[in-house]
Amino acid sequence: MSDMISIIVPTYNESKTIESLLHRIHTVLSDHSYEIVIVDDDSPDGTARVAESMRAKFPVKSVVRKDKKGLATAVVEGLNHVSGSRVVVMDADLQHPPEAIVKLVDEIANGADIAVASRYVPGGKVPGLNCIRKLVSRGATRIAHLMLPQSRAVKDPMSGFFAFRHRIVKNVELNPVGFKILLEILTQGRYEKAVEVPITFGERSGGESKLDIHQQLEYLKHVTSLMGRSGELRRFLTFCAVGFSGVFVNLGMLWLFTEIAGLFYIASAAIGIEISIISNFLLNNYFTFSDRREGGVVGLFKRLFRFNAISLAGVGVNLLILWVFTSCIGFHYMVSNCFGIATATIWNYLANNWWTWAKYV
Repeated sequence: MSDMISIIVPTYNESKTIESLLHRIHTVLSDHSYEIVIVDDDSPDGTARVAESMRAKFPVKSVVRKDKKGLATAVVEGLNHVSGSRVVVMDADLQHPPEAIVKLVDEIANGADIAVASRYVPGGKVPGLNCIRKLVSRGATRIAHLMLPQSRAVKDPMSGFFAFRHRIVKNVELNPVGFKILLEILTQGRYEKAVEVPITFGERSGGESKLDIHQQLEYLKHVTSLMGRSGELRRFLTFCAVGFSGVFVNLGMLWLFTEIAGLFYIASAAIGIEISIISNFLLNNYFTFSDRREGGVVGLFKRLFRFNAISLAGVGVNLLILWVFTSCIGFHYMVSNCFGIATATIWNYLANNWWTWAKYV
């Protein structure tokens, strides 16, 4: 592919801002070889017609999708129409300042595979964003970082403004849901280096925000889909299977040390818990997280210490849930214990995924 910069702009009802966007992009990139690919979801306000009317002034082409909707899939469609080796993705509402495009493509020229315009590194900010929107954004980022370790390559995997080398998605099947195309690329793309550039995002100059409950549900659906396609869902199920095996190790050791060794059952239980923790650690280290074993013998013992600490905390979580649900809410203790086990399992997985086997942190 050529060294051209290809800018993909997904649109829906952005006729009020598209002309200003094209002018500002041209002002910034007039000394560069570039193209703008508008992917419009058949906007009733004539966004595509406005874009087409500007072709005499700017290197713009528009693609109109009649039967598809969604920002992320629009970007995937745009990839079928780009000519450049460097691709920039941005919104049309002028919240993403075109003046920052050069900063992003410069990072690509300097060796990065992905350059993200970030709100969450020093110098990055979004003025005027209300508390609810900030909370939703932070929450979505935390979910991505917890469930999809590959997304930890950057602090702002929710950004819609970024640049990347086209080759990192070549022959990669992208199947995003909703708005978060960067999350798809971070999880599925073939890249080595991702960097972030602090950006001050602008106020919306037109159009309407697409964020609603439906999009939030679409985001959760997308995360679940990525967990399945990236192997993280299989990893979680393997972790649960290992934990289930630990129950039998625990019971076996309790019986062995009580009935055969003659120890007091409380002492036997404590020994059984620790042996089952070690057993679970070894199985997880060599099966569940086999791709994250680093640091030799020293790394092994570091991970064992962390796993032990998290597992013991998990016992505390289980007992706390058991007490709250039984004594405070009135559930039968067996039902309460099931909730406790489920909560502790999720705690153990997320904490170990984040800390014990923290390849991407």
